Order: sequence, then C-alpha cells, then structure tokens
Amino acid sequence: MRRKLGNTDQLQENKVINLSLATPKVSGILIKPGETFSFWHLVGAYSAKHGYREGLTISFDKATKGVGGGMCQFTNLIHWMILHTPLIITEHHHHEGIDLFPDFGKQVPFGTGTSVMYNYLNYRFKNITEQPYQLVVYTDEQYLYGKIRTTKPLSIKYHIKPEGEGFVKEGEDIFRYCIDKRTGTILKKELIKENHAKVMYPISL
Repeated sequence: MRRKLGNTDQLQENKVINLSLATPKVSGILIKPGETFSFWHLVGAYSAKHGYREGLTISFDKATKGVGGGMCQFTNLIHWMILHTPLIITEHHHHEGIDLFPDFGKQVPFGTGTSVMYNYLNYRFKNITEQPYQLVVYTDEQYLYGKIRTTKPLSIKYHIKPEGEGFVKEGEDIFRYCIDKRTGTILKKELIKENHAKVMYPISL
C-alpha cells in the first residue's frame, strides 16, 4: 500500500488507514447472476467524521490531496481481478492522458488502473454468468489483498499484457503509448485500452 512517490509519505500512511476502513464494506459481498456490483453503493461517502484522512488524489491531471484519498488503489485491485473473469465491466474510468508516476515496483500493465470519485465516477461490473461470484478483500500492515471466488472452476484462463509499449517525444513533451490486450488462451483477443499518456515525471526516472 505504500509506494515511494516523492514527498508523500504521510499521505501514503493515511491511505493505509482509508483502505482499512473501506475494505470491510466490500469483503464477502456476493454478486449473483444478473446483479451489478457498485463500488460506491457499498463503500458510501467518505469523510473525516467517519475516520477517513487526507490521502493522495489526482485532480485536473495533477497529484494533490483530499479526504479519502487512495480509493483508486482499491478499485485498481478489483478491476484487475474482474479482468480475469467473464464478468462484464459496465462503468470504468481512468486517469486519461497522463502518466504521473514511474513504474517503481509496478507489476501490472500501464493503463489498467481506475479513477473513482464519490457520487461522480464509479466502478461497476455485472455478473452475466449463471453462477455467483464473491469478492474477498482485506489489508494488513503492508498490503492490500484480494481474491475472487465462484462455485465452479472456469473453463478458460485470462492473461493481460501490453503490446507495442514505448515512449515517444512529440514536440517538447514525452508521451507513453501501449495497447493492452486481454487474451483468453488462443481463442480470443480483446482490446482493453489504447494508451497515449503524457509523461509527468523526469525521463531520467
């Protein structure tokens, strides 16, 4: 849960607290056939009165801070899990057009993140299968954990990988580009997202 992102150590600590407050509201939820999961419907509004603290947020393409900051890491995890299932994502927002931080320790492809803001930007998915699914999420002192369960083994596996990723200079600016693809064995390739994001950190990093 703690990443080295400039001078944000206290905001990172606050994010850990925010995630520890939000995860119990989602963990154990069942999404039955035909039902839609809504992140904000479960987590609800966040405020200092409910124990949430100022964490790192992104506003108008810049890193800033706000009460409840860090929820994107929570929905990032859920999104990554859902991409490995036949469940259908019905609402997903991304920090479009910017690459804010270098990939220190990052293990998932660029462009598979999420952007959420209470009562404005939600994360939702629908169970179009004939079996229920369950989300299990929790934190300890270091990590945010997640797993997704269902009643029968899936007949296929999903693999997400970037293709054609690189950096290019356009005028005075540097842009990062890649195409993320979701591949379920050799049966199907599906484009998840095409990225073209302005790099907001020194290229030396």
